[in-house]
Amino acid sequence: MASHFELKRFPSDQALATAAAQDWLTLLGKSSGPFTVALSGGRITKTFFVEFTKLVKSTRASLDKVHFFWADERCVPPSHPDSNFLLAEENLFRPLGITQEKIHRLKGELPPAAAVTEAISDIRRVVPLNNSGVPVLDLIFLGLGEDGHIASLMPNATAEVLASREPFVHVGNSPKPPPDRLSMTYPVLAAAKNVWNLVAGAGKEKAFQESLQPDGKTPFASVLRSRPQTLIYTDLNETAAGRSN
Repeated sequence: MASHFELKRFPSDQALATAAAQDWLTLLGKSSGPFTVALSGGRITKTFFVEFTKLVKSTRASLDKVHFFWADERCVPPSHPDSNFLLAEENLFRPLGITQEKIHRLKGELPPAAAVTEAISDIRRVVPLNNSGVPVLDLIFLGLGEDGHIASLMPNATAEVLASREPFVHVGNSPKPPPDRLSMTYPVLAAAKNVWNLVAGAGKEKAFQESLQPDGKTPFASVLRSRPQTLIYTDLNETAAGRSN
């Protein structure tokens, strides 16, 4: 049976970040209209943002048509060191002069219910919907946790989170601090035109290998099964990562 993913292996996290940045710029160049992307946090993210920023500056590419969303956010203010927004603000938006109307951050400083309501309204206003009313983003970047979580969809997700058909949901029981988070849901990850997973760093080998199995139990495995194709960039070696079919 054919895999629902493609593995792209690299000798280092730097090589991974450089390749993903170039591929994103190439994809943007093929888009004629507005382009909607969701960003994530994680250890590789700063390196990736820095590489993409350097590439955009060197090629003088325009990002005027790009709208930026987030796959997840911690329930902290935007100036907090744990904020996924702050990571993008310092290493992507500010260096490239991205205008505020193109930045659709998840407002972790608000009460979670209010933040989710605002995020749902915002994404439905900007991103086209499919026949089921699910926003269809052009590209979602994901990382991978040591436990196989993606966005803030955790292995201990509640039935409410698993069943949500809304674009965003409040996660109140994250096993990694802080416990309160905002996350995109499984239907949005399944509906996106492209999902690229950047998997780098030690400690993720077991979760990664489990995720690539047809009957994998991790959140990432659930995403892979829900999609016709997912692109995975990794610096894990072939033995640790398993083999694609």
